[in-house]
Amino acid sequence: MKEEISFEDFLKVDIRIGTIIEINDFPKARKPAYQLKIDFGNLGIKKSSAQITDLYTKEELLNKQVSAIINFKPRQIANFLSEVLVLGVYNTDGKVVLLQASKAIKNGEQVS
Repeated sequence: MKEEISFEDFLKVDIRIGTIIEINDFPKARKPAYQLKIDFGNLGIKKSSAQITDLYTKEELLNKQVSAIINFKPRQIANFLSEVLVLGVYNTDGKVVLLQASKAIKNGEQVS
């Protein structure tokens, strides 16, 4: 378990729903990953590097809604600037399962 935080700390994290509109292989990443472009509606299109190649094909990911933290500082990963962190959970096999809404949601909506 991690350090306890306050509700005010949680409110600083901006988690939004977006739709994956483009997926590319990322051969320069140290661990297998995809380069994603995600549409967050009026917040624009953001890029992310995501280590989700074990359980998801590019075809499965196209037009899939995901949740992501959008207010982290961008992170340089090899030759790619990752702007958001797509959220997932490691399953019992150590593979990332995406966190997503159970119903379609407008892109850019905030998770609360």
